[in-house]
Amino acid sequence: MIGLAACLLLAGGGQDSTSVLDFEGAFDVSTVVAWDAKAVLSKAGTGTALRVTTFHAQEWPGITLKAPRGAWDLSRHARLSMDMANVGKNAVTVGLRVDSGESDGLMNANTGWITLGAGARGTLTIDFVRRLPAPEGVKLFGMRGFPGSRYETIDPSRVTQLVVFLKRPSEDHEFEVDSIRAEGAPPGPAAAPVPADPFFPLIDELGQYIHRDWPGKARSAEELRARAAEEAKDLASRAGPAGWDRYGGWAGGPALEATGFFRVQKHEGRWWLVDPEGRLFFSHGVDCVTLKGSTPVEERETWFRGWPRRDDPDFGAFFHPAHEVLHEHYRGRTPLCFDITGANLRRKHGPEWKARASEAAHARLRGWGLNTIGNWSDEEVRLMRKTPYTVGIHCGGRSLEGSEGYWQAFRDVFDPSFAAALKDRLKGEAGRSAGDPWCLGYFVDNELSWGDETSLALATLKSPAGQAAKREFVEDLRKKHVEIGKLNAAWGTAHASWDALLADRRPPDPKRAGEDLLAFNARTATQYFKLCRDAVKEVAPRQLYLGCRFAWVNPMAAGIAAKHADVVSFNVYQRAPEMFEFAAKDAPVLIGEFHFGALDRGPFHPGLVRVRDQEERAKAYRDFVQACRRHPQVVGCHWFQFRDQPTTGRELDGENYQIGFVDIADTPYPELVAAAREAGAGLYPPRPSGR
Repeated sequence: MIGLAACLLLAGGGQDSTSVLDFEGAFDVSTVVAWDAKAVLSKAGTGTALRVTTFHAQEWPGITLKAPRGAWDLSRHARLSMDMANVGKNAVTVGLRVDSGESDGLMNANTGWITLGAGARGTLTIDFVRRLPAPEGVKLFGMRGFPGSRYETIDPSRVTQLVVFLKRPSEDHEFEVDSIRAEGAPPGPAAAPVPADPFFPLIDELGQYIHRDWPGKARSAEELRARAAEEAKDLASRAGPAGWDRYGGWAGGPALEATGFFRVQKHEGRWWLVDPEGRLFFSHGVDCVTLKGSTPVEERETWFRGWPRRDDPDFGAFFHPAHEVLHEHYRGRTPLCFDITGANLRRKHGPEWKARASEAAHARLRGWGLNTIGNWSDEEVRLMRKTPYTVGIHCGGRSLEGSEGYWQAFRDVFDPSFAAALKDRLKGEAGRSAGDPWCLGYFVDNELSWGDETSLALATLKSPAGQAAKREFVEDLRKKHVEIGKLNAAWGTAHASWDALLADRRPPDPKRAGEDLLAFNARTATQYFKLCRDAVKEVAPRQLYLGCRFAWVNPMAAGIAAKHADVVSFNVYQRAPEMFEFAAKDAPVLIGEFHFGALDRGPFHPGLVRVRDQEERAKAYRDFVQACRRHPQVVGCHWFQFRDQPTTGRELDGENYQIGFVDIADTPYPELVAAAREAGAGLYPPRPSGR
């Protein structure tokens, strides 16, 4: 914590920082709004900090610090920082939300996170995502970020409050906050004015925003072709890191047993992948290596300048109805879409664009120091068998009707339809990826909604009597309690019979039913991971089951996954893997997704982890990969994704993030490419000890 003298220095009007709150002098602690928490002033060295104690009766305990005069004007700065100290006995992950006006946590808000171990100190920093200007009366839709959008953007000139909070803690925590300050100068390009007339069209022939310029912005199809020739020369002279074998493993490292397939092994106290030739392998990869990327054009015909007609002989084939829309404006519909990625690759590579772009993808990956094609990638690229790859398995089966999820409800893993659909889907890999030494293995599912350690059991009880999982649960309860009266006594319920319990969709008191809920939750997770592993091994017995790509997870589910999966996979959207609790002890871990994005080049949304510009994005990438290499459990990390999403939003859900190695016109970001090359070149020297 910094003391009073430093706070006064910050408040003294320096160019780089301005004090917002320092908790010294006349600060009135009674103005702090707390929920499931309390806040008191505490001496910290020579100064005073705000000590916050959070409990866990509510999902989001924390405090609100309101602007004393209604709003702070932080428009002269780029970010907000808050010093912190964890004075509790357990690790804590704390969120800080900056609100400008009324906010529901997403609208008019920017949010950042920090994880601190017991006794640790750190600084939580949030880069402001400024609202891009748009003319009055303009209505834009179908994308996450856009000019005028209030979604995850703020007006720094009117910051009304700061919210310090925890997400679903399972225990009490205690930490101190101090020296909240605004820092840095705002970036110029993101705040550039937009011409009011004409605003439409706003997207050019190549899918780029018309009303701004930036380094690397393409001007024509001819320029794309010229860039392709220049890049080919560069890749010919930089064919990949020295010291790699053909798979990208450590050719000069220890020679372990070569089985002809990828496997995992703990070597000298660390988990590693081992490639088919018996060499240690760290999976440095990228997701979504695809030749397609579509955006809806229906209801938005005036947005696009010079786009082809549907009857165009060369580009009409890039129009198609949406396969599925899960979120945003077109949810549940099948609007007409245009594959802007494919169209640009056609412009760049000519009639043989698919073959040429696929070849270029492999050359790029190796030349950029990447050795793995990650999830969501095109099969025609993967099966060229020039770069190791993973396969994502998704299937149907009956849903658990009482469950909820961002992507979908959890499946009923006790219903025979789940196992049947899983086996059927995996049989489709026979003769393709199954038995292919270039295939590391299989992810099954992605970002399932596991909830806490009783969520799936409660969802089962909320389901109808015909749900297979509910029948299993009730049968377990009958065997344990024997009589319905004994269960009623334990749960505080009044069910007339076991059949009445089966028909009842009201959840019990989680505290009174906790032991039974925990037991069935564990049984559900065990059934899920066992079925997934068995299905993978039946079709591909020598390849790896890579888990379910946890995004929302609890320790129980992660621990059970570690017993069944060869590798436990997590999608980690934080600045460093150390900030994420893997909850799978002494098991190999693969990070299936991570990324950083900025608003200094073209797209309207920076993605899930924001940074200031391309230079900071490159640094964050290098730091993340290096931290993964140091971690004794991490066997690889895959960037999400290969290219920026369409400027006007992808068809699935409107995401339009600046998260690519290449932009929408297939031009590489030189800063990120340089960072990947540096990281790739340093994968295999002796890994530093410790984490």
